[in-house]
Amino acid sequence: MRVSISSKCVGCGVCSAINPEVFEISINFAVVNPFYITGNEESCIDAAIECPVKAIDIRE
Repeated sequence: MRVSISSKCVGCGVCSAINPEVFEISINFAVVNPFYITGNEESCIDAAIECPVKAIDIRE
């Protein structure tokens, strides 16, 4: 699974609240830590669903 953040990100922190292992807010923008995606796929999907600006892109 590949997870990326688009430029639509507003740094609201919803993703990092749902999945702090994978998502981190850095200077008002979410950053993905790819080393922790494996094992956290479900919460990555949950974060993408809950993102208010739909800035999280998930690809298989």
